[in-house]
Amino acid sequence: MQSIKTIIVDDEPLALSLIKAKLSKHPQINIVAECQNGRKALAAIQQLSPDLVFLDIEMPGLTGFDVIKKIQNDLMPLIVFTTAYDQYALSAFDVNAVDYILKPIDEAHIQRAVERATSRLQNVDDTHQQKSKIIDALQAINASAEHKIVIKDGDEITLLDQQQIEWIDAAGDYCCIHARGKTHIKRSTISAMLDELDPSIFKRVHRSTIINLTCIDKVTPLPKGEFYVHIGDNEQVKVSRTYKDVVKDYLQ
Repeated sequence: MQSIKTIIVDDEPLALSLIKAKLSKHPQINIVAECQNGRKALAAIQQLSPDLVFLDIEMPGLTGFDVIKKIQNDLMPLIVFTTAYDQYALSAFDVNAVDYILKPIDEAHIQRAVERATSRLQNVDDTHQQKSKIIDALQAINASAEHKIVIKDGDEITLLDQQQIEWIDAAGDYCCIHARGKTHIKRSTISAMLDELDPSIFKRVHRSTIINLTCIDKVTPLPKGEFYVHIGDNEQVKVSRTYKDVVKDYLQ
């Protein structure tokens, strides 16, 4: 039986314990975290990549819907909303929730939600296998002369020509790739991203920034040997002292 990594989120400790107790009767459910607010839930989802989240809607700070909005597409788990209010039902299914359970929660509702999640995950596994084959093929294309970057966003896969990329900034395991007025999100560290790029034109200019040297329009000096490079009409990227010679050598 497939193990389903599950996170429970509810700001009421009693409700949290109740859901945990009912889920413990289902051997395929593996509870990896319990969270009492939206911010902790978001952090746990990003860190643990669960398959399923039982998510309360009405919570102080970030609501359940706020949490959903902040999750990257490729990290989105299956969601079962739990709430004492029925007015959120339509909104819940608008975000493709597996189920919507009104409190007080009973065994039948939990059983239904677990069965739906199990069925969905089986379909997702099949889709992921197909998608994995596609991505492998696209990565092979990336090794060809065109050197395109493969970007996966949910079910969409984009091939981005490196020549279109102006600059890239990173936060943890994600990179924001800025190209012709659009920003693409790719799950990658800054070092791994740099390894995919043409080293003759893409250079690291900060611990979290890469630029396309051919896109530099102007340079503005700053104190302490640092400076800004201007890319296009509105973007300026700071070059730290550690990497300043990279840009200077190109401009000479």
